[in-house]
Amino acid sequence: MTHGSSMLRHSLRRLLGLVPTLLMLITVAFFLLRMAPGGPFDSEKLLPAEIEANLNAKYHLDEPLWQQYFRYMGQIVVLDFGPSFQYKDWTVTELIEQGVPVSLTVGALAMLLAFVLGTLLGITAALRQNTAVDYSLMGIAMLGISVPNFVIAPILILLLAVYAGWLPTGGWDWSVASMVLPVVTLSLPVTAYIARLTRGSMIEVLHSNFIRTARAKGLPESMVIRRHALKPAMLPVISFMGPATAGLISGSVVIERIFSIPGLGSYFVTGALNRDYTLVMGVVIFYGVLIIVLNFIVDLIYAWLNPKIRYDEKR
Repeated sequence: MTHGSSMLRHSLRRLLGLVPTLLMLITVAFFLLRMAPGGPFDSEKLLPAEIEANLNAKYHLDEPLWQQYFRYMGQIVVLDFGPSFQYKDWTVTELIEQGVPVSLTVGALAMLLAFVLGTLLGITAALRQNTAVDYSLMGIAMLGISVPNFVIAPILILLLAVYAGWLPTGGWDWSVASMVLPVVTLSLPVTAYIARLTRGSMIEVLHSNFIRTARAKGLPESMVIRRHALKPAMLPVISFMGPATAGLISGSVVIERIFSIPGLGSYFVTGALNRDYTLVMGVVIFYGVLIIVLNFIVDLIYAWLNPKIRYDEKR
């Protein structure tokens, strides 16, 4: 069996194995939401019993919980996430379609910036191991890991928006100026992680036997790094990037609130506070599928970078 066919078989098995994971995620989220106190029509002003009963009947909330569950699963099969309880005249699908482009843009740009900057810093630190440059870069990286982005965000707003006046303090209009602060704030902790991962992996690779052999052949150091060291050194970074990318997109909730960005995270927070069951479930399912797909893509990229991996059932 060739490597390509074994990899294809492995990919198909992984895809089929992801279905139970997604099913469990939907089930747990569905019942946890229902167990939380309160309901989608609770408010400071109590509704008359007749109106609340009519609303519960309209959205099938008066049915037994198991019946609601199977009804919802039937809707999910046809990709119908139902109407939002709080955003009148909007379906959950429409809200997701409206928020996803913003969240994906911020998350993707943040990951691109983190990958480019983090790998450059990590490689630079590795090539100057145990020097002042190495200690300085890793010290900055440690600071980036330690300080949460909800602390970094107000500092950047104060320095770059309020005092300097270079950038807007918040809002979103798809301009470069409105993207800079949220993207930079979101990318800084991941940049620090990637820098440390790249440094450690690059140092290990540079001390490998095949690198010594390449140097013994008289190859220039830049060619040794570019052709021989860089690819294997990126393997831990690639493995980290799958969940990290999903984490950036799904974890941008705080950043979206701070910078008043109309992304999916804002809808999720509003839906959770108002017990908007269908909206929260729709966002959870979207994020779950996103994490599963990104991890699957990372597996394929990892196998491409490391041809030694074999997916045969018998080893």
